[in-house]
This record gives sequence, C-alpha cells and structure tokens, in this order.
Amino acid sequence: MLVRDAMSTVVLTIGPTHTLRQAARLMSARRIGAAVVHDPDTCGLGIITERDILDAVGSGLDPDRETTSAHTTTDVVFAAPAWTLEEAAEAMTHGGFRHLIVLDGDGPVGIVSVRDIIRCWAPARRTVAAAG
Repeated sequence: MLVRDAMSTVVLTIGPTHTLRQAARLMSARRIGAAVVHDPDTCGLGIITERDILDAVGSGLDPDRETTSAHTTTDVVFAAPAWTLEEAAEAMTHGGFRHLIVLDGDGPVGIVSVRDIIRCWAPARRTVAAAG
C-alpha cells in the first residue's frame, strides 16, 4: 500500500504568526494532529504538531502570545505519494516523529501519520491472523 492510499488530504496550512491557541483551535476543529506552517518570508514549509503545542503550554508559555514560528519544526522530512507505507514508517521511526508532510509537485497534498499507517495495516494483519 502507498502513502497516497493512507494519507489525509485535509491539510491545514497556517502562517508563522498564528498563535498557538489559534493553531490549536484550527487543528481541533478539523480533528487533525498537525498543521503545515508556511513562511512566505523564507519560502519554507514546516510542521507544528499537537505535541509541540502541548509541550509549549505544559512548560508555562502563554498560548495567546506564543507564535507557531517559535515551535515549528523546519528540518522536515517530506514523503512522496508513491512511497510505500513501509518507507514512511521507516522515516518516522528513524526521525522520531509521527507525521510526514506529503509533497507532490509544488506543494503539500496530504499528511500521513502513524495512525493512518496503523489503520491501513490493522485490517490486513487481522486477515492474515485469521487465515493462519
């Protein structure tokens, strides 16, 4: 199975000046765990996750004053839609993260998470176990 088959095509793109609270509200409303952060001044893409927001708030930072730019991961590993789920899982395991931005052409077309991969693998594993 390929990344394109598992990825979420709901891609929330926010700017570096969004506050953590704004990012959290937007992510919560869409029931997603990560957002792409696009900084037009650097022409770069980054990612902010629910864990980044949780860590910031948990350490006492004000979510109404802190901006996403201070908590965005900019050293991002990107996936391609044609990657296998095994390749995506390997990249996540190697990098120690749970989300990959999926790029195709000029921009993000999806995000694949550990949960997406497990959702795809779990039914296949049940079928194999039942047949065995």
